[in-house]
Amino acid sequence: MTDWNSALYMKFENERTRAARDLLGQIPDFEPNSIFDLGCGPGNGTELLAATFPRATIVGLDFSDNMLAVACARVTTAQFNKQDIETWRPADKVDLIFANAALQFVPNHHDLMVRLVSFLHEGGWQMPNNIQELSHALMRMVAADGPWARRLIPIAKTRPMIGALDEYYQLLAAVCSKIDIWQTTYIHPLDGPDSVVEWFEGSGLRPFLEPLSPCEREVFMSRYRAELAASYPRQPNGKVLLRYPRLFFVVQK
Repeated sequence: MTDWNSALYMKFENERTRAARDLLGQIPDFEPNSIFDLGCGPGNGTELLAATFPRATIVGLDFSDNMLAVACARVTTAQFNKQDIETWRPADKVDLIFANAALQFVPNHHDLMVRLVSFLHEGGWQMPNNIQELSHALMRMVAADGPWARRLIPIAKTRPMIGALDEYYQLLAAVCSKIDIWQTTYIHPLDGPDSVVEWFEGSGLRPFLEPLSPCEREVFMSRYRAELAASYPRQPNGKVLLRYPRLFFVVQK
């Protein structure tokens, strides 16, 4: 898969960072010495961590060269390493493991969560829980209805699914002394279907677009825009409302 596009991803920086800010606000007051930011992306969450915990040693991990280059320039007090979070294992126990919209990319993220608990004292994780929202359902529908179907249907079927709240609670209760789980549905007013496309072009649409030729991508995106326009009604001020559920976890070992 081609590298992430940080400029495209951060076009909606305020909206994307809001969840990281909300997650950080629920982490109990303490003074961590070591912090790892898993899937740090362009460093917007790392920047919040550095401002909140200025004395901590902070390491951001990501697998995208583009994202890491932006993060390094953005947060000069942190260290950044290219690392697949699925296989990451710290040399020593970590005071705080932070992950904002990263764990959902790991197919077996349930196992990853349990493994992360064994590494930490405190943990704060957030995952988008929008796989059933119209924005993603329409991606799968367009993927299944076109000359690309044989290539894209397997991709649609392998999108990591987010489990039920009680499933995660039972999983973590066996290994954590304290668990705080909640879900927030953010409502993002966007300028129209094109803005919804721009939002997901830097994230959820990538696996579907990657196998397509330039011509096929243009047709796919045209169909996706048309479906979005029919499914997201315009508000009186011309905006469309993008629902974006996110699932939060704050845990203690």
